[in-house]
Amino acid sequence: MNFTKAEFARSAADPKDFLRDGLPQMAFAGRSNVGKSSVINRLVGRKNLAYVGATPGKTTQINYFKVDGRAWLVDLPGYGYAKVSRSEKERWGRLMERYFQDEGDILTVGVLIVDARHKPTDDDVTMYNWFRESGCPEIVAANKLDKLKAREVEPNLALIRQTLEMADDEPLVPFSAEKGTGREQLIALLEAVCGK
Repeated sequence: MNFTKAEFARSAADPKDFLRDGLPQMAFAGRSNVGKSSVINRLVGRKNLAYVGATPGKTTQINYFKVDGRAWLVDLPGYGYAKVSRSEKERWGRLMERYFQDEGDILTVGVLIVDARHKPTDDDVTMYNWFRESGCPEIVAANKLDKLKAREVEPNLALIRQTLEMADDEPLVPFSAEKGTGREQLIALLEAVCGK
């Protein structure tokens, strides 16, 4: 699958706009300031396919990008950003719940982006569990690897595994959207689930 052949298709602010065409769906989730858009842009080799905002929390809808005409890359709304109103947070929460309920049968793989520098938040744990309960394979990408010293990498990855209660065989990809570290590994894992 050629990830550089990616194009924006639609945004869904309401469950009636969800795509249900049977193509594999790779859903990307993460906290508002974790660099999710940057990870997506690195994956597809573009600077601005997914919107990178100076203000976290800009992805307020579910955005669909078609990859190589063969799969959907689904950019889920960022979560956990304090400066968003309670009603907006609740709207996002309802949208996400409906996505997981509706799409459980065609959600092919979930990718959770966490910050390699920090212990995953309660929201990260909740999102990981949503992916787990949907029954689809999960991949965790620990972004901002370039901000760590070499000696910090292994202990931080171990803390992420422990906090999310990941099984030893569940993939955890050390990633740097800045430098491209982990890109090939993440693509290989996605292709293994969605087909090459």
